[in-house]
Amino acid sequence: MTDWLLPLAAGFGEGILSAWGVGGGTLLLLVMTLLLDVPQQQAAAVNLLYFLPTAAMGVVSHARNGLLEKDALRSAIPWGAAAAIAGALVAAAVDTDLLRRPFGMYLLLAAGITLRQLWRDRKG
Repeated sequence: MTDWLLPLAAGFGEGILSAWGVGGGTLLLLVMTLLLDVPQQQAAAVNLLYFLPTAAMGVVSHARNGLLEKDALRSAIPWGAAAAIAGALVAAAVDTDLLRRPFGMYLLLAAGITLRQLWRDRKG
């Protein structure tokens, strides 16, 4: 009966975190893989699909406020798209179990860097 509650809460939390620019996709990936037993590749696909409208809204908002650096976009978009395609192809070709450990280590490293930066900003 409450099978919808955890996915709803995760989606709501990701929406809030994404709006704050924190990276709610990490929350969604963790909830889907650890709590809902969604295979990692499917969870990544859902996360990427969720990211597209979120990113589009961010671009629209930043454009309205004059915060887009068009020269940076022109150079970043082709390289970012190529890297995303390459990463997707590699992820699809690699066994999911091999992806879990490096991804977990990446999340721990990212969390550590974020916490260190917050600590420095707080002391600053």
